[in-house]
Amino acid sequence: MAKQKEIFGDLIDDMYRNSPEDLLHIQQYLSANCFGDFITRDGLDIQMREMVTLSFLIAMGGTESQIKGHIAGNVKVGNDRQKIINLITHLIPYVGYPRTLNAINCLNETVPAK
Repeated sequence: MAKQKEIFGDLIDDMYRNSPEDLLHIQQYLSANCFGDFITRDGLDIQMREMVTLSFLIAMGGTESQIKGHIAGNVKVGNDRQKIINLITHLIPYVGYPRTLNAINCLNETVPAK
């Protein structure tokens, strides 16, 4: 949970606090599995891991809520708007325009252009 909070801050406490009791186990699984088992592994630094995670979410489609969360997480770990734009641009030939345009909308909602 420490690594999850490092990336997403107070949002994690809010997610736990606002979770219905019958769904709290999903938050716990997410913390333990994604962050405890994978994000804490060696091999890639946290900036690269967040970029890779964002890439897969964009490629999956239908994950706009998670895309927005991981855009915010990317910024928190030091990947700026331009780096995320570069990633989205790189994904165009692999995942197509609809998914990358959706990701741009998520980016603009999360980290508006200055």
